[in-house]
Amino acid sequence: MKNFAYTQFTGDDDDDFFTSAEELLDLLKDFLFLTDGDVDQALEMLRDSGLFGDDEHADRVIQRIRSILEKAGFIDSDGNFTQLSDKGLRIVSEQTLEELLSSIQRGHTGHHETPYKGAGDIFTGEDKTWEFGDHLNLDITRTFQNAFIRGGIHLPIELEEEDLQIIQTEHQSQCATVLMLDISHSMILYGEDRFTPAKKVAIALAHLIETKYPQDSLDVLLFYDDARQISVREIMSSQVGPYYTNTKAGLALAQRLLAKQNCDNKQIIMVTDGKPSAIWHQGEIVRHSWVDPWIIHETLLEAEKCRSKGITINTFMLARDMPLVEFVQRQTQITKGKAYFTSPHTLGQYLLIDYMNQRHKKIV
Repeated sequence: MKNFAYTQFTGDDDDDFFTSAEELLDLLKDFLFLTDGDVDQALEMLRDSGLFGDDEHADRVIQRIRSILEKAGFIDSDGNFTQLSDKGLRIVSEQTLEELLSSIQRGHTGHHETPYKGAGDIFTGEDKTWEFGDHLNLDITRTFQNAFIRGGIHLPIELEEEDLQIIQTEHQSQCATVLMLDISHSMILYGEDRFTPAKKVAIALAHLIETKYPQDSLDVLLFYDDARQISVREIMSSQVGPYYTNTKAGLALAQRLLAKQNCDNKQIIMVTDGKPSAIWHQGEIVRHSWVDPWIIHETLLEAEKCRSKGITINTFMLARDMPLVEFVQRQTQITKGKAYFTSPHTLGQYLLIDYMNQRHKKIV
């Protein structure tokens, strides 16, 4: 959480406290994720943090903060529940992305890669001598210059093959992604909240794609005893429950969502901390807390379906339990994807780098 300097608050002049509603929202942001987007609970947690001194003074500060956020249009009240407005959610998403990117070195960014030429081509400013098989993206100035150097300046200009100079391009392809978030009970067990960082990453990734990769698509789903799609707005209010981990249901739903996208690059990003432990069978849910070879086998069959459809699965493991590691290793081998051992603290860095740090491919 960021630190802010402030003076004694009187309640009469905005200049006595924060002058920027966005700074206030940034101060409240972490509490909003902890309270699943409940603004009133987040303000209460901020009040109890001790940042604003004694109870009476803290009460006045919190009341003023709420007033400023309302005036800025950052929060909406619906009965007894106050949540972020669309404007407020957009600001929090931007702040969350900036927070996660701040720890990533600039050299780790990149674009998506395909071997095909199309509307997404980006001119690199580099050129080369034309060779047989190259696309004829002709650099007229350099081509004529080569001809003049070789044969002198005269009309008509006589071009030789060796004079031809072409511009190299890079292709930025469309990429369709489904982000799978595990909400099984283990995501908050053992004194470690693994789900709040996952929600932050989901919010940040959605904002990254919307603002930096508008040609891409992102769908988000939760998997537990079953699986269901959620909107970006629902990410913050999502909660872990007393569930097992039905990875197969998540992969099946992800495939249905990706089938709606008309592009070549399709991927599933899975964030989980547990092995598959649940599966639907003959209309009933089967749950086993131990390692069940049948559940593992059926889930890997679903991963094979992903491979047959050209869908890559990249998995971010928030635990190092051997059953989880063995399952992810087998799944990764099947789909030719990637697997990362990470922690709640580093999840955002790994996931965003993986998304952005695709290799540039020159198209000539």
